[in-house]
Amino acid sequence: MSRQRLVLATANPDKVAEIRAVLGAAVELVARPSSVGDVVEDADTLEGNARLKAVAVGEASGQAALADDTGLEVDALGGAPGVHSARYSGEAATYQSNVAKLLTELEGVEPVARTARFTTVVLIRHPDGTELVESGSVEGHIAAEPLGDNGFGYDPVFVPVEGDSRTFAQMSDEEKHALSHRGRALRALLKRL
Repeated sequence: MSRQRLVLATANPDKVAEIRAVLGAAVELVARPSSVGDVVEDADTLEGNARLKAVAVGEASGQAALADDTGLEVDALGGAPGVHSARYSGEAATYQSNVAKLLTELEGVEPVARTARFTTVVLIRHPDGTELVESGSVEGHIAAEPLGDNGFGYDPVFVPVEGDSRTFAQMSDEEKHALSHRGRALRALLKRL
């Protein structure tokens, strides 16, 4: 039986590595075509942004595309950064500048009130327009300072409730994938493939 071939919509090497690690050999993953420029992610939901990326890559490749979008929702900030997580500190945002802005916004907020959740939506769009959509979430809180050297994005400040008080960046890849929003969404998608 042949594996399903999916073109990755993300060009983020950190996300590519996580997707490959979780999906393993279950599907054949193909790199995003170099002809696809940046996709404007202006939808107001994670699913909408994932769809925008999947459509662009699917149209460019003529194949089924796998896209995802992730948001960090911090309760004390009214759900921000949410759908704007990747560019929270501006158009030229880096992982470090986003974390720095988040910690600045949370200055003075008591640890008990720093609750947050990560949510990922994964979407496969086939050339005929049919879609498979799954999501995964993990509850946690925002640490007072970055801890750990693994992972990427907000991983150094996100402490999952189901963990052992370590940030995602303090965990091994395998430990993180077992608990993470992206891992959960991708495993749910695998069950449907």
